Amino acid sequence: MNGFNLLSPLATKATYSPFWLRVLNILLGRVIPFNRPHGFRLAHIEPNKIRTTAPYRRKNHNHIRGIHACAIATVAEFSAGFLLLTTLDPQRFRLIMSKLEIDYLYQAKAQVYSESAVEQKILDQKVVEPLNHQESVSITIKSQVTDVSGNTVAVAHTTWQIKRWDRVRTAL
Repeated sequence: MNGFNLLSPLATKATYSPFWLRVLNILLGRVIPFNRPHGFRLAHIEPNKIRTTAPYRRKNHNHIRGIHACAIATVAEFSAGFLLLTTLDPQRFRLIMSKLEIDYLYQAKAQVYSESAVEQKILDQKVVEPLNHQESVSITIKSQVTDVSGNTVAVAHTTWQIKRWDRVRTAL
């Protein structure tokens, strides 16, 4: 949990600065090693909205040279998860994805973007307040994946189990 105290200030700086967005992407590439070889990165940060991207490159291709379904699912999960990490306090709350549902609508033959958004009021009502008296809660975040032409490639719904760290029984 030590690195979590850097997340909020870095994400805030990255909201306004391309330099800090690049720094954050470099750090995330080290913290999330799975994403690095695929080139998944943050494209844009707003206070309650995250946009991530997956490049059109060979490592992300399927057998017909489109972006692989798993790459699309991962970039969608990345935007939803990072959104929750930046809107909830990661020093107070542990997030684990418990479910991923995705509808593939269009073949991706170019770079894709995933956008996830949530209102702080919704998080307060469905996560923060209930965790004062519940062991854990679940919340589902929608991610819309589009290609560079604006075609909707996929719509993903990730469900996250959220717990207060002081109620987590397993060690890191």
